[in-house]
Amino acid sequence: MTEIALDDYRLLGRSGLRVSPLALGGLSFGTDWGFGMDKATTHSVLDAYVDRGGNFVDTASGYTNGSSERIIGQYAKHKRDRLVIATKYSIAMHLGDPNSGGNHRKSMMASVEGSLKRLGTECIDLLYLHIWDQRTHAEEVVRGLDDLVRQGKLLYAAISDTPAWQISRMQTIAELRGWTPLAALQIEYSLIERTVERDLIPMANELGLGVVTWAALGSGLLAGKYTRRHSELGLGAVEHSMRKNVLQGMGKINERNLDIADEVMAIALEIDKKPAQVALAWVLANPTITSAIIGVRTMAQFEDNLGALTLILDANHRKRLDDISRISLGFPHDLMNDRTTLKSIFGGTKVAYRS
Repeated sequence: MTEIALDDYRLLGRSGLRVSPLALGGLSFGTDWGFGMDKATTHSVLDAYVDRGGNFVDTASGYTNGSSERIIGQYAKHKRDRLVIATKYSIAMHLGDPNSGGNHRKSMMASVEGSLKRLGTECIDLLYLHIWDQRTHAEEVVRGLDDLVRQGKLLYAAISDTPAWQISRMQTIAELRGWTPLAALQIEYSLIERTVERDLIPMANELGLGVVTWAALGSGLLAGKYTRRHSELGLGAVEHSMRKNVLQGMGKINERNLDIADEVMAIALEIDKKPAQVALAWVLANPTITSAIIGVRTMAQFEDNLGALTLILDANHRKRLDDISRISLGFPHDLMNDRTTLKSIFGGTKVAYRS
């Protein structure tokens, strides 16, 4: 491993699109939800990100009621070609209207038209299906994305938060019919969420999707802001209480995750780094990850996260983090890798794994 920088660009999947190893997340752009950064602060963070070579900005149609896209669009007015702007569709834009959300064509087209207006651009660089709605046929999604590319409103198609079997089906349909393939997969990935290693990440690597991760800090649990000590104290502060409620609602507060957070904190103290930097550096050290999204609410948080780019965890620290966060791959993966199984398949010989 060597130190990296925001301008050490990586190819997104099998596409030729170059993106930074850290993407700047737009969930906190705007204060419509009662938290986040105002436009001036957001533009300052964007300036700092772009000045260091960053080019990958991630948002969604529904983030902060559309303010996130508007703020990015205002910033990008004179820097549009410099940025790779990714947005998403799927989340309902109007309560009570079943067609204002979901993965279907009507939702897709309406969401894209709204995003184009808010972003002030003629073309979206990367559009994700935000989350699988379990209602729309795969063919409808893939054909709709291909139509958007052919109409010149979209450059690259992508998908987020969807089962591996459904994504592989979509990618296969696109390849067989000559439609636009998916270029990227966005998933939650961190020391406390490694279940994507079972199928999603291997699937993405096999089918040529660049892997972009969110929640590398475990929704704040790995940043040192919520620890076992806070839990024992009952989290009296308002800020901690809000964070606790969010984490509890997501099922993140449990003994396993608290043990992992404690280990991250211990390593951070040993090497005089921030816990967030340790947790993020662990994600970035995975060669299968194209880019990790960082979500910040202050310039100080942004600067702290950038510190992960130059943090190289030694073998001992990586092993400690790997061991404490390890998951069972489950069936059929454990069976396929069992020594007895391998012996029965290869007759006791050694056969190189196909990369």
